[in-house]
Order: sequence, then structure tokens, then C-alpha cells
Amino acid sequence: MSDAPEKDQKTEDPTPKRKSEAVRKGDVLQSRELGTAMIIMAGAAWIALAGPMLIGALETMLKTGLSIDADAIRNFDPLGTFGKLLAIVAIPLIILFGLTLAAAIGTPAALGSLGFRGEAIGFKPAKMNPLSGMKRIFSVRGLIELVKSLAKVILLGSVGIWLLLDQARSLIGLTSQDLKRAIGHVGDTFLLAVIVMAFALALIALIDVPAQMYQRTSRLKMSKQEVKDEAKQTDGSPEMKGAIKRRQMEVLRGGARAAVAEATVVLTNPTHFAVALRYDTDRDAAPVVVARGRGATAEAIRELAKENGVPLLSYPQLARAIYFTAQTGQMVREDLYLAVATVLAFVFNIDATMGATAAPQPAVNVPKGARFDERGMPEA
Repeated sequence: MSDAPEKDQKTEDPTPKRKSEAVRKGDVLQSRELGTAMIIMAGAAWIALAGPMLIGALETMLKTGLSIDADAIRNFDPLGTFGKLLAIVAIPLIILFGLTLAAAIGTPAALGSLGFRGEAIGFKPAKMNPLSGMKRIFSVRGLIELVKSLAKVILLGSVGIWLLLDQARSLIGLTSQDLKRAIGHVGDTFLLAVIVMAFALALIALIDVPAQMYQRTSRLKMSKQEVKDEAKQTDGSPEMKGAIKRRQMEVLRGGARAAVAEATVVLTNPTHFAVALRYDTDRDAAPVVVARGRGATAEAIRELAKENGVPLLSYPQLARAIYFTAQTGQMVREDLYLAVATVLAFVFNIDATMGATAAPQPAVNVPKGARFDERGMPEA
């Protein structure tokens, strides 16, 4: 067991804030093995697709460079000639550059770590400390890197030896073939070697990527105390709570705030939806929706209801039914009258007894045709 207190042990998964701070500082998921494998596979694809084009371009360049006529002597232009010869092989080389660049960019993109981070390239004096460097070398992470490097050398070395033994007889027999055929055979052998090596590196990458994910998660783990402290710094601080409340209140306009203040009752989901109803017998023929909202708007309606002493009742199915069947300023739909009347009778009874009774909320029945889920889809 660890001697560290339980509250200081790194047992909790990193929070989104911890992850974002690590990314900003340059601590991102990366795998050199995956990057190397991607680049070599791109090179193998280039050899397979553009290799013959390059051989043909080199052949044309050689013939052109060795062909000298009287015009070339009269108009001697070494720079122009060099440019023409270089243009012959430019297209295959541009394709190679494009494929390797795509592989180099695609690797961090696939790992979700693509981007520029200024803090990652900043000067860090601590990294120049020899003791810190020795500590990194002899740490668990350094041991894992050593084992991984040895495994890579053994695997790639074994693949290389197998290829040499498998192709030895064919390579020895090249001396009896004509030059063009021998060059083609060497090219095929080289392409096979590159492809096999690329797949070997890809196998290493398949092991390395999960290992890197595990190491990074372990490195970013937090103690229970750190999680609590972070929560206090964000949601728990009075300043942050005040800012959240101000943003919630800004969601509602002045008229909506006044409407919630004069509402008879507010029905909630209890957190996602809120519907404020008014029923004044002197001016309302039926209950009227004076405010409705979801998310931040619903939270603002609930806060205003608490401030103004408007009863807050949790009726998820009824709140969704009114939200999806009536707009602000409209009366409640007729098939919901009975359910709403039951709720209003309960509220009026509380007002009449000045809250002296603690009677439970009455159950209400929402018609099947007015039942909706949180996405507004009719429930079966």
C-alpha cells in the first residue's frame, strides 16, 4: 500500500479542465511509432504508384543530360539546362513530398493532438537539469521506452534477416540477367522490404498507441482533493456562481421576468424544462403559459420563481407536454385542462392554508397524445 494519505493518492480520472490544461502545455497523445509507420507506408505507396514514373523520368533525364548537339554548345546555358532536367523528375518528387506530408500531419490528427501550442515550445529551465534528465531515464516511462525500443529492434531485425534469406537466391541470380530486368527485380525486392517493414512498424504502433493512452491518463490522474479544489475554483466559487446566475438572468428579457413574477405556478422537468403558468380568474378564461424554456432559460425561470415566491412543482411529463404544445402567451391545450386544474387546485389550497399543510403533490394523468420525450418526440 502507498504511504501517501488517501486524499493525496492519484486515483481519480482527469477532469476535462485538467485535460485541456495539459493540451495547452503540450502534453498531448503522441506515438512516434505510429508516425514512422504512417510515413513509411506512404513511401511504400509512392514506390508502388509513382516508382515506375520516377524510373522513366530518371531515364529521360539521363538521356537528355548526356545528349549534346551543336545548338547546346552555341547557346550554352547550364542553369537553364539544370532546370529542365530537374523539371523532368519534379512531378514524382512532388507526389512523394505530398504523401509524406499528409502522413506526418495525419498522424497527430488521428490521435486528436493536431495543433500549435505556444507553451509547448517555451523555454523550460527545468528540462536542462541533469538530475531531472536522469530521473526521466530511469523512471517507469523510461523503462517502457527501453523495452519498446528493444522490441522494435528485434522485430525489425528479424524481418530484415527473413527477407534477406528469402530473397538471397534471387539476388545472387541477378548477375545472369540483363540490366533493365535486374533493376526491375531489385525494385520489386526493395518495395517488398519497405511494405513488410511498414506493416511491422504498424504492428508496433498498434501496441504503442494504447500504451501511450494509458500512460497519459495515468500521468494526468488526480487525487480526490485536487478534484474538490478544482470544483471549488470553477462552479463552487461565489464569483463563478454569481456570473452563472447573471448569464441565466440575461437569457430572459424584462417582460419575461415580469411574467414569471406574476405566475401562479412553475412546472419543471425538473432540470431541463420549465413552464410558468398564470391563472387569474378575473382575466384568464383558462391557464396561460407566460414563460417557457429549456436549458439555461429553464434555469433562469426557476431562479426567478424562487426569488418571487412562485411555487415550483416537479411534473416532468406535464411540463414537457405544455412546453411542446403551447407557445408563450397561449392558453394550455384543452386535453391538458384536467391535469393543470389538479395542480392549480393544489397550489390554491397551499395558498389558502398559508403553507400550513404538507400534503403530497397530487398525481396527474397526461393524455397519451400529449406525452413527449426530451427531444419532443411523441412517447409510445
